[in-house]
Amino acid sequence: MDQENFRIVLYEPDIPQNTGNIIRLCACTGSSLYLAGKLGFHLTDRHLKRAGLDYIRDVKIEKAATLAEITEKFPENNFYWLSTKASKRYTDVKFIPGDFLVFGSETRGLPEELIFLNRENSLTIPMAQGKRSLNLSNSVSIVLYEALRQNYFLNFN
Repeated sequence: MDQENFRIVLYEPDIPQNTGNIIRLCACTGSSLYLAGKLGFHLTDRHLKRAGLDYIRDVKIEKAATLAEITEKFPENNFYWLSTKASKRYTDVKFIPGDFLVFGSETRGLPEELIFLNRENSLTIPMAQGKRSLNLSNSVSIVLYEALRQNYFLNFN
């Protein structure tokens, strides 16, 4: 796939295996990956490479010092902020190719001020009451495949 479908942003991810799984997901969906802020691992980490297998060479990966660096570079694109603190469901949005799907770290999520400042574009994945959160790579998969489904799996066989 030469055309980017969606853009995944991970803000300060902590666990290399999750990021490796997301790299593989991005390769299989024609999506790009942006890593923002301080990472909890090095990009040369063996766990990252093992989880990402040989797919890492098939994914456009960009590193940014801050989330603002990414939003300022793409002012015309939609940014969706995924958080357990949001109230709007991810299924209540019409995604379009080129949208950015932003996820926080496994341990802290996204900063609360981002969710409140971007309330209309802050989304959540419904879960059973009293549960804290889903695994990061599972969350990315859920939302990304909904975005792809809405767009009839563009660029897929």
